[in-house]
Amino acid sequence: MVIASEIMELVEEDEMLSEDSEDDDSELSDNALQEAFAKGLLKPGMNLRVDKPKTFVNNMGGMKRCLADLKKDLPWVERLDLTNPPVEDVLAKMGGNMQSGSNGEVNADDDFQREMLFYRQAQATVLEALPLLNKNDIPTKRPDDYFAEMAKSDQQMQKIRKKLLSKQAIMERSEKAKKLREQRKFGKKVQVEVIQKRQKEKKAMMSAVKKYQKGMTDKLDFLEGDQNAPKKDTSQNAKKALNKKNPNAKRKYKDQKFGFGGKKSGKKWNTKESHNDVSGFRAKVAHAKGPKGKKGKGGKQNKRPGKSARRKMKARS
Repeated sequence: MVIASEIMELVEEDEMLSEDSEDDDSELSDNALQEAFAKGLLKPGMNLRVDKPKTFVNNMGGMKRCLADLKKDLPWVERLDLTNPPVEDVLAKMGGNMQSGSNGEVNADDDFQREMLFYRQAQATVLEALPLLNKNDIPTKRPDDYFAEMAKSDQQMQKIRKKLLSKQAIMERSEKAKKLREQRKFGKKVQVEVIQKRQKEKKAMMSAVKKYQKGMTDKLDFLEGDQNAPKKDTSQNAKKALNKKNPNAKRKYKDQKFGFGGKKSGKKWNTKESHNDVSGFRAKVAHAKGPKGKKGKGGKQNKRPGKSARRKMKARS
């Protein structure tokens, strides 16, 4: 090591000297150029820069002395160095491929072949090193009571665990909220579709009822309703259908008299015969003189006696 340090010092001194000499040469050359320029000796195209060849120092003797000083006669247990070729590739041999890493025929561009060469070389090193380690009484297996001290304390690991659990809980809540939003969107969409379907069915049923009332059709298929509808809606539709199927007497009379809408064909118009026909006229009914008005003698309506009169009548009784 002492020789190596001396060599390095010599190299550094040579470099410093060479730098100093270059600085001096540059100063001299600058002075000479200034003088030549002052005398008028410099002209364009006459001066060319010439680079000096660089010299390399190859101190073979010093390098050999350093190498000999580095080599020490130590036992293998202190060195633990092994240099060996890779083991024989049995699988390649069985497959008929005789190419192996021991004869230097490995393709360096083939990643798989190169890594397999390293693997087989490690195998050879293990096969050679295990017997030497056992021979020198060096254990190669971990004992049963082996305890590896962790680089971080238990408190720090607990903090990390809590942080990981909190992150996991936040992610779970986020996923749950996302699923709920999707379910709400889907539920709202389904609800809108159901409402639109009901409105469409109601509109179709009302149009069918109007057609039936106007006498445009005699089919009552719309009374059957939707077979797939809920029971509650079906019962309501059945009640409505029954009411429409069996109208009361008043409705029948009005339907018979006035029809089902549209043009009445002049049924309520007066004619000459109906105008001259007074057989149905009743004077008492027309002038409110009959029992309909509930009037007594003199055509005056019976009124309730006053409060004082009622008291006198009550005292007499």
